[in-house]
Amino acid sequence: MLIQEQAVEIRVLARQGHSIRQIAKTLGVSRNTVRRYLKEPSVPRYSREPRPTKPDAFHAYLHERVRQAHPLWLPSTVLLREIRERGYEGGASQLRAWLAKIKPAKRDDGPVVRFETEPGKQMQADFIVFRRAKSPMSAFVATLGYSRMTYVHFVPDESFHSVHDSLLLAFDYFDGVPDEILFDNMKTAVIERDAYGDGQHRFHAGLLQMADDLGFRIRLCRPYRARTKGKVERFNRYLRESFYNPLNSRVSSAGLLVDCGTANRLVGEWLAEVANVRTHATLKERPIDRWRQEQGLLTPLPHAVRQTWRALLGDAHRPIPHESLQHPLSIYEAIREACA
Repeated sequence: MLIQEQAVEIRVLARQGHSIRQIAKTLGVSRNTVRRYLKEPSVPRYSREPRPTKPDAFHAYLHERVRQAHPLWLPSTVLLREIRERGYEGGASQLRAWLAKIKPAKRDDGPVVRFETEPGKQMQADFIVFRRAKSPMSAFVATLGYSRMTYVHFVPDESFHSVHDSLLLAFDYFDGVPDEILFDNMKTAVIERDAYGDGQHRFHAGLLQMADDLGFRIRLCRPYRARTKGKVERFNRYLRESFYNPLNSRVSSAGLLVDCGTANRLVGEWLAEVANVRTHATLKERPIDRWRQEQGLLTPLPHAVRQTWRALLGDAHRPIPHESLQHPLSIYEAIREACA
């Protein structure tokens, strides 16, 4: 059955002198369908009202969360966790279909060519900026290329001091150092590209010292080719949409800003309970399971480094947080209590 607008359009086109064949071609229907609707009374038949769905019961809550996050968009996985805490018994597909009605269309940037790395081979590192101006805040994101196991550390700036401490914390979190680190063209990694010839770059002295002490090779992405480090780039979007945006939308509704200390306390829980134990969309496996496969191929942090940076790393290796039942809303409950 055609919708009302199509039935009306058939009659309008007929009154304008179009043939049945032309109308059928214009509307993409059969000629028999056009004939049938031209024989019917002038008042078109209306389609049956759609049946209510389970997400409809959470219409007000979902629209309020979308409003709080605007102009950003909260992914369905985040909203699903939230409404399940409020009694939602439907499935994820029902919610995605409901949200699709109000979500802006995405721009298609074309296919992405993926490549995989061997276990223990590479870690990709990058900054993702959340705020500039008077209250700057960025996150240093480190992702192991093979397992996609990821560590996140929020910092107030992108200085070498932030890079240095974040790298040490990432190696501690992963229980070792990979063969090479792939950086974006950040000024705290490279002072001058091709300074000594094609592909021979001048690196930050502090980063060179770290590479020498810990035994990793420094690699740079090609300029203007962010997809070279696509693994960490894709995680950056996931971090923003699934962790920061939900957190910030709640905190900002109370007139506050998310600070680095709060973000770092909560992101560890999110990594342990959500990000690193989810089934990765590309790999179809959990990052934490693949990390266990490559853990033994990472080079342990030297004892001397641990002693030198004891204040940052602690007296012993900080183990990966144990897996637990997922209670993601505890993140937000902690914020509510802090704001109360």
